[in-house]
Amino acid sequence: MTEDLPIVEVGGVAHGGHCVARIDGQVVFVRHALPGERVRVRVTDRTSSFLRGDAVEILERSPHRVAPPCPWASECGGCDFQHVDPAAQRALLGDVVREQLRRLAGLEWDGEVEEVAPALGWRTRMQYARGADGRVGLRGHRSHDVVAIDRCRIAHPDLPSLADLAEVPGERLETAVSSTGQRAVLADGRRVEGPRRLIERVRHRTFGVAAGGFWQVHPRAAETLVDAVLAAADLREGDRVADLYAGVGLFSAFAAEAVGPSGHVVSVEWDRIGSAEARRNLADLPHAEVVNGATERVVPRLAPVDVVVIDPPRAGAKKALRSIADLGARRIVYVSCDPASLARDLSRLADLGYRTGSVRAFALFPMTHHVECVVVLDAVTGTSTRPDAS
Repeated sequence: MTEDLPIVEVGGVAHGGHCVARIDGQVVFVRHALPGERVRVRVTDRTSSFLRGDAVEILERSPHRVAPPCPWASECGGCDFQHVDPAAQRALLGDVVREQLRRLAGLEWDGEVEEVAPALGWRTRMQYARGADGRVGLRGHRSHDVVAIDRCRIAHPDLPSLADLAEVPGERLETAVSSTGQRAVLADGRRVEGPRRLIERVRHRTFGVAAGGFWQVHPRAAETLVDAVLAAADLREGDRVADLYAGVGLFSAFAAEAVGPSGHVVSVEWDRIGSAEARRNLADLPHAEVVNGATERVVPRLAPVDVVVIDPPRAGAKKALRSIADLGARRIVYVSCDPASLARDLSRLADLGYRTGSVRAFALFPMTHHVECVVVLDAVTGTSTRPDAS
């Protein structure tokens, strides 16, 4: 009976796709709610310091609440904000970025999260699971349970359908579609359909990516980030550039074009397959060098550079930051998919002599709590400071 569940006043959004409320003084992180709402909450998890819960009845609605386009939004763990209109989603993401920068890096940011359309049908790479009943679906939030769905509303329409995947043997199914229209299906890590390498096109260049390899999942993400990184890096002919956590060489390729034959780009990636793809993708750029290895181990061996581009995994670049600062670059461009690890790394880089300048944020993962940021840091002399970010 929902009448027996506690009623809470919902506060601000927190990092992770939920809002903050209190039950008898204890913090509860509430999914499927919006700031300012009054809701009934079913507690789903308890820890010694906080609770987690779902809003199961909305007593006072936010004007930004909409009907979720997906009927599985309350069960599936893939989306966080199906119940929020897209403009308000971006405002929530902006609040998260702002709070993380202020709390963890001492930075004030007054920017807005930039829209990247479309908001539905954008995800070009999907991972599904087969449930105990044999049906294919998506994992529930913080759960190993499989929610059997008819189709995912954020999945790209050119991906194989769930009906097609039902006939593929395997417990973990991955699907991908490239910007050139190639499709691939993997089952438990084995390729069962499509080419080994997918061809992606960005601007005038093509990039090979292993069928199960990393590539930005929004169809407009790669070009959006290339544009943002090149604008932020302000590369000059003859510059020496280190592209760290470089994947298949997306930023390396355009950086190499920008610095010209008199410059040099070193593209560092720990994944062996990703590095092999980068070598192919950069083969026409002899002044671009590919190094396979962990960034924190490779960077101390590098010669000084003029510009560093880093795009680390979600956990950030903590282990490599001192070595990165020791490269002596005039500018660091930091690309991040996690505002918390980003803010912690910016704080550390401030201590290492780098001043945070512009911060841009992009809604590259609509309907979810994820947000991508591109940050400029410039080397300063003397004691580092933590100025306002613009």
